[in-house]
Amino acid sequence: MCTSAESQDPYCLREGESARLLAGHPWRRFAVLGDSVAEGLAEPVPGYSEVQLADRIAAELRATAPGFEYLNLGHRGLRTREIRERQLVPALAFHPDLALVVCGGNDAFPATYRPDPVADELRTMVVALQESGAEVITVGLYNVSYSPSTEIADWLRPGLRKRMQTLSERTKAIAEELGTLHVNLTAHPAATDPNLYSSDGRHGNARSDAIALAEAVRTLGTHLEKTRQHARGN
Repeated sequence: MCTSAESQDPYCLREGESARLLAGHPWRRFAVLGDSVAEGLAEPVPGYSEVQLADRIAAELRATAPGFEYLNLGHRGLRTREIRERQLVPALAFHPDLALVVCGGNDAFPATYRPDPVADELRTMVVALQESGAEVITVGLYNVSYSPSTEIADWLRPGLRKRMQTLSERTKAIAEELGTLHVNLTAHPAATDPNLYSSDGRHGNARSDAIALAEAVRTLGTHLEKTRQHARGN
């Protein structure tokens, strides 16, 4: 259940919304691949759940699906190539029917970011998961250049902002190319709010996770409704 501030946040889930949107969903095996966003390093915010994002998504899915299984392979500090090298094989061995892939932030943070190789690694993971029978969720990350942290020098912010935007655009293009479910947090109206970010300058906080949860659940709910309409021939 949402805590007080979260339940009143206009961008977060309303009471009963998740159960309504996810009722009857078909997924029973959920795998998460990624970096610290997948692992969960969001700082606490008073009035918001301290449960990390991937765990919260899994909990919402489990609430309406008896026998639901969840594997989180996320680990902090990894670049996209390392995520593919270390996590793709165990993810496939889990035989997921739904997979969340969160990556690219550690590639785009430094000025050495090269968009094409990062995009190729993401595409490889998505294709492999889809070919194994999983529906895949990709994510356009929050743009951490808006963090107020003193860990990011002001002169570095324009370049970082551009790189994070490029990463988001390339991820969205892959989502459209391959037909993934896509959660675009980069374009969220709250994404430029400095209060959405942790003090380390690299991550969102508990409020950002609550908003991301709402966007993920709504994306899944919209997909389910479209699938049902198609099955009805509408």
